[in-house]
Amino acid sequence: MKNFKPFILLFVSLFLVTSCNEDEDFNLPVPNGNTTVFDLNEKAVAGISGKATFVENEDASITVVLDISGTPANGVHPAHIHFNSALEGGAIALSFNPVDGNNGKSVTTFTTLDDGTPVSYSNMINFDGYINVYLSEDDLGTIVAQGDIGQNVLTGNTITYDLGEKAVAGISGSVTFSERNSGETLATIMLANTPANGSHPAHIHANTAAEGGGILLSFTPVDGNTGLSVTNISTFDDGSPFNFSSITDLDAYINVHLSANDLGTIVAQGDIGQNDLTGNTTTYDLGEKAVPGISGNVVFSERVNGESLATIMLSNTPANGSHPAHIHANTAAEGGGILFSFNPVDGNTGMSMTNVATYDNGGALTYSDIAGLDAYVNVHLSATQLSTIVAQGDIGRNDLTGDQKVYTLNEKDVAGISGTATFYKRVDGSALAVLNIMNTPANGSHPAHIHENDAATGGPIAFSFNPVDGNTGMSMTQVEVFDNNTPITFDEILTFNGYINVHLSASQLSTIVAQGNIGSNI
Repeated sequence: MKNFKPFILLFVSLFLVTSCNEDEDFNLPVPNGNTTVFDLNEKAVAGISGKATFVENEDASITVVLDISGTPANGVHPAHIHFNSALEGGAIALSFNPVDGNNGKSVTTFTTLDDGTPVSYSNMINFDGYINVYLSEDDLGTIVAQGDIGQNVLTGNTITYDLGEKAVAGISGSVTFSERNSGETLATIMLANTPANGSHPAHIHANTAAEGGGILLSFTPVDGNTGLSVTNISTFDDGSPFNFSSITDLDAYINVHLSANDLGTIVAQGDIGQNDLTGNTTTYDLGEKAVPGISGNVVFSERVNGESLATIMLSNTPANGSHPAHIHANTAAEGGGILFSFNPVDGNTGMSMTNVATYDNGGALTYSDIAGLDAYVNVHLSATQLSTIVAQGDIGRNDLTGDQKVYTLNEKDVAGISGTATFYKRVDGSALAVLNIMNTPANGSHPAHIHENDAATGGPIAFSFNPVDGNTGMSMTQVEVFDNNTPITFDEILTFNGYINVHLSASQLSTIVAQGNIGSNI
């Protein structure tokens, strides 16, 4: 919709004069200066389009000038205003004088609709209607130009959401909501790679896609030949109002289904409104644990409302398995209770998607909270084998920065036993200590400590590690305070005056199986 008042007034005046014979006795309406232009877009015949100019006259009549380009010579093209939007369709409200195919022009002056209802210029530029221009009186089924008018004109405000691929490879696209002057909405779904001749039901559902929910609104089905669905929206399916201004606050998502007979197969899906993703993500590694080859990551994606979509993606999960997963308190080395339960990981896909808004106890858990969590994630083999952890990783402030320091632990009193002590820096500045000792005796448990001073001098115990497991040769320990409760950071470990002893057993502490200087003694 555009306003070009000086040009339009001159054009209308000239057109009215040149369209009448000199001998005719008539009184031309006098425009008062108010004009509104609506676009008429190409429809069934390529190249035919134009505009409709509404002119307010001093005698309160309205003149509408249709200016259509591309009309065939000698054609006569009926044109009307219809009730409702073009998408909805409606009965004829007003009949224009036909468009002359030779010049593409039609001029009609009126004060009432076809049924005699009085109308004003203000009524018409805010009318709930649209204009159709037809190929001919004998072919009213062929619309050559069309355009919404009044309250149905689009404001230019749009909101677009992605609809990602789901059960059928390659089908994805977007939905665009466009605001009308009335506050109603034009919804356009556009998908790529829909099967020819298919018809794909589509709906807005309550909640996030990860949670699922009932249908709130039904779109016009997506046409498989074009991948297109266009729907005028003024109410939800239950009759309550649906306004463009409320879309960004919707707690909702969209599903597009394979067919009316196969609603269980979702071909495209996307969160909308407050559930839309901001683009901010945080990813944590989930390393292999009790089952070789199973590992992956968990990605937390921020939503507009501050909640999160948590996506766990593991490789090499066993087919048909279901793997419970949780956020636990503390570091993985320390262990802790369950704080949050994810949807189980599907063994067939290795995937779990969960909306994260609250802890299991009901307390709020936002995306911004995640980076500060003192927590870790466990993924279990099954609901009946929770003790078997298949993947695990520290998250939040316990995540590892990538900084690490490796110290050698040399053979001492038992031939062949040696290894390393690796300290990994966490986001919060503390450390994860991993002792990896080769050739430890099966079923043994080997106490290990940081001592003060260097190994040659000897000194008291400053810090106690978790014992080294003889079966694996490994010990993992959170390091943030000495045994006397004095804080210690990763950076301070690198300059500490100390050494490490690994002992044969709790009853044979005098037998040191591995030893090495650390910190300032290197």
